[in-house]
Amino acid sequence: MSQGLKIAFFGSSLVSAYWNGAATYYRGIIRALDELGHKTVFYEPDAYERQKHRDIADPDWANVVVYSGQGKEGVMKALESARGADLIVKASGVGVFDRLLESEVLSLKKPGNKVVFWDVDAPATLDRMQSNPDDPFRKLVPRYDMIFTYGGGDPVVEGYRQFNARECVPIYNALDPATHCPVAPDPRFAADLSFLGNRLPDRESRVGEFFFSVAEQLPEYRFLLGGNGWGDKPMTENIGYMGHVYTADHNAFNCTPKAVLNISRESMARYGFSPATRVFEAAGAGSCIITDYWLGIEQFLEPGREVLVAKNGQEVADILKSLTPQEAKSIGRTAMNRVLSEHTYSHRAAQVEKYL
Repeated sequence: MSQGLKIAFFGSSLVSAYWNGAATYYRGIIRALDELGHKTVFYEPDAYERQKHRDIADPDWANVVVYSGQGKEGVMKALESARGADLIVKASGVGVFDRLLESEVLSLKKPGNKVVFWDVDAPATLDRMQSNPDDPFRKLVPRYDMIFTYGGGDPVVEGYRQFNARECVPIYNALDPATHCPVAPDPRFAADLSFLGNRLPDRESRVGEFFFSVAEQLPEYRFLLGGNGWGDKPMTENIGYMGHVYTADHNAFNCTPKAVLNISRESMARYGFSPATRVFEAAGAGSCIITDYWLGIEQFLEPGREVLVAKNGQEVADILKSLTPQEAKSIGRTAMNRVLSEHTYSHRAAQVEKYL
């Protein structure tokens, strides 16, 4: 684009990854858009103790505006200040005022600007609308100029078309090489297999299958678990629980173990074509990734060469038992080269520009 856009972005949080799995995605996309000359004001609520658990300072590539998560006055003031933007984005899963924002950002529509819904959890949004004929968002979808999603492929695109979306385009997760890259191993994160993910209802049973059952089956192996909410979960003695892992430690968490495990949420696996942020973070650090199977993985990494794929916990255990350190390093190096060449946020920002 010849002239940079003024972007108003309403999301969960740019400065805190605490209970906020979309943070890395937002940062990568918005930083890459800034490099293309587009300036973003990111509006986020003071909610869920995220401001108390910031893991980055306000960046120089975006202006962060924090409004109160309690009354409507703060969010309405934020909406008013966004009125002059060229592009107004409402992301899914802000956590507070979502229904209000879904409707009110559309009141900012005027000739010459665009209003976009950016869905960072399309399976959940589509399931919600399909199960509830009275969901007010169903009538709002056609009023948005465009729907962006961070995954889902054709199943998600078709899902949104059923609700008369004008356009739906997946803008997949990717790697930000400025933040996720190889570092020296850290003894705190030594393990045969590590997994990083918050405890969520539609992921827990899969974590039980692909992680906890494997640790129980392989008592002589060391496992490492990071993420919020697992503190009261019964665990075998060979599992080390880290709690919340701050972004600054992600590279060491990914680089140190022999392999890193990716486990999709049930809804993401069901829709397919939904690589988690963690996949690209780990690949960018040169980690050997073992992932649960989901449709479309070949679009991002080549199974057996750039990623190891397991359909159940037994296959995770079998892979782990046969995987040598040399093989793990080779797979991690090959995956890193692939994502650097095809799957960075610079690639994704160029795609956003194309569709806008």
